[in-house]
Amino acid sequence: MTDSLSLLCRRPARWLMAAALTLGSSLVMAQPLLPFTASYAADMKNIPVNGEAIHSLQQNADGTWNLKFRASMFVAKLTEESTLALESDQIVPLTYHYERKGLGRSRETTQSFDWAAGEVRGVHKKDAFTLPVQPGLLDKTTYQLALQRDLMAGKTEMSYIVVDGDDIEQYQFRVTGEQRVTTRNGQFDAVEVERVRDADAKRETTLWFAKDWNYLLVRLSQIETDGQHYQIVLKKASMNGEPVIGKPIAGK
Repeated sequence: MTDSLSLLCRRPARWLMAAALTLGSSLVMAQPLLPFTASYAADMKNIPVNGEAIHSLQQNADGTWNLKFRASMFVAKLTEESTLALESDQIVPLTYHYERKGLGRSRETTQSFDWAAGEVRGVHKKDAFTLPVQPGLLDKTTYQLALQRDLMAGKTEMSYIVVDGDDIEQYQFRVTGEQRVTTRNGQFDAVEVERVRDADAKRETTLWFAKDWNYLLVRLSQIETDGQHYQIVLKKASMNGEPVIGKPIAGK
């Protein structure tokens, strides 16, 4: 399941949410949502920092779902949270809240999806906005779920319309192969997916999703425009109450 996995300086906030990691419209027939909680270790190449991110999906008492991403590094913190419904196998966002604090770069965004009225109302960088809704419209966390579900359906090219801040943008992804990813929790057979950007774009985002675990994100790598390389890798996870455990690592 975006850019959705920040260790909360300005750029890490961008790449962490790309995953965030880590989730268009998704039509995976008879595919229920499964609750999960996953924690990730984060690092910047050539810079001695340690960060952590937690991504979770839990069902509420009224049948809606809460999708949450939290990350921290240095003295900065980031929280991104959505409520959503699953209707006719389609993910429908209801509310979205993003907040980043620390390092003098605090920011907050809220979005409320009023499907009956046909609009999204919100506040971005302290300015109110209103946008028209359209079929398949998602926010910056729910598109990650849609991506995971589309991978389960066997799709290899995916496109999503996403409310990004106070605007609507199109996110595109494609499957580029398969790879065995090594984590602290074992090895996972994963599908490799890249974010499709303009030909002259210098930013690169690659994600790996575990095939045997509902395409849970197990690794995200991002190269920024200045060449800095960021990465998050799965530490520990549970799905539908079951521990997520990879294959044994050879020699261990």
